[in-house]
Amino acid sequence: MTKAELVEQMAKDAGVSKVAATAALESFIANVTKTLKKKDGKVTLVGFGTFYKSKRKARKGRNPQTGEPIKIKASTVVKFKAGKKLKEMM
Repeated sequence: MTKAELVEQMAKDAGVSKVAATAALESFIANVTKTLKKKDGKVTLVGFGTFYKSKRKARKGRNPQTGEPIKIKASTVVKFKAGKKLKEMM
């Protein structure tokens, strides 16, 4: 599902315009992003899941084209853990 399809479905389900649904989705994305930028940022939606940050250690990798070893820097990534209700629906 694309963002446009999601906005269309949200507008239909909520009985609002696509403009209002787009504003709601943009607000949700902005607030999740802002929260995850904080030091211990975590967003929990009960029954749906949790967005959280995780640190990846630096590691060695391999260039797939040349086979040459390379160093991959440490980084912070966003992960999602599905909630109980979402898992049950799958």
